[in-house]
Amino acid sequence: MPYIDVQSYCLPKVHDNNDRLSYWLSNASTLLLLLQRTLKASGAASLTPQRRRSTSSSLLGRMSQGLRASPQSAGIPFLNSRILSGLDDLRQVEAKYPALLFKQQLTAFLEKIYGMIRDNLKKEISPLLGLCIQAPRTSRASLIKGRSQANAVAQQALIAHWQSIVKSLNNYLKIMRANYVPSFLIRKVFTQIFSFINVQLFNSNGEFVKAGLAELEQWCHDSTEEFAGSAWDELKHIRQAVGFLVIHQKPKKTLKEITNDLCPVLSIQQLYRISTMYWDDKYGTHSVSSEVISSMRVMMMDESNNAVSSSFLLDDDSSIPFTVDDISKSIQQIEIADIDPPPLIRENSGFTFLLQRSE
Repeated sequence: MPYIDVQSYCLPKVHDNNDRLSYWLSNASTLLLLLQRTLKASGAASLTPQRRRSTSSSLLGRMSQGLRASPQSAGIPFLNSRILSGLDDLRQVEAKYPALLFKQQLTAFLEKIYGMIRDNLKKEISPLLGLCIQAPRTSRASLIKGRSQANAVAQQALIAHWQSIVKSLNNYLKIMRANYVPSFLIRKVFTQIFSFINVQLFNSNGEFVKAGLAELEQWCHDSTEEFAGSAWDELKHIRQAVGFLVIHQKPKKTLKEITNDLCPVLSIQQLYRISTMYWDDKYGTHSVSSEVISSMRVMMMDESNNAVSSSFLLDDDSSIPFTVDDISKSIQQIEIADIDPPPLIRENSGFTFLLQRSE
């Protein structure tokens, strides 16, 4: 049978369907876990390019047909973290070439699906983040009614953008939970999304984000640590920058207080940019003292001479933040005895080892 590239063959057809992507992320991750704990390394663990090009991948071909089908028509995900049980009792078999190739392809398949879900959420919230960093606009009618009322209306409109972001986060969480995506992978998605938010807001030098950060903090609390994980910590750059912007009496702060207490994760380049571009058109407060600015310049010059990066921008990391071992360690064991496997697994004798236990 011909070689099938599962990624190029089937993923583009469902790249924007997060329900189907979540369904297959759930199945692929747990099947990969079973392979990880079932296959025993052997001396023939290496793959040769010649055999890799000619070997059949019929199961992946069948998976691609199922990927284009509706998750509802396929039933509840069989291979997911809810039905794992007794994995430590599974009989290990010696890894042969076809199994190693399948595991390699399945790993790439899982990473591709994960990246699509993450990137789809990035695309969805990016326009909203752009609106969140703009100064609230007030209509002429609101100005006629009074300055305080106009500010309240503008602030309410700004919060609405943040609430739309929270709505997107909730929607993705709901979809992934409905498809039994392992909580470990859900946490990784949101950790990278919050890192993306941190980069976008910090690099924009936006000041109108304090209330929005409170919305995101509340979302992390409501979603619980099981699914939000350390996502809130990914916002530390923008949280510290905003905290620095809103404090009063900046001219009285020493450089040591700023770098050690107020903004320990921010670099001197980042602090210098914030301090020199600061203005307050609401309360008329001032930035840090000229002595602090001079000290920052000296430190930046020293870092430049020592080949330390002078960039004040943050980079968005779109790498895959986990390994097969990470997945294996994260999924809990739950009873499988009463679960009826789907026909694709049940009727194919070549995969009975996935369900067998040692005597």
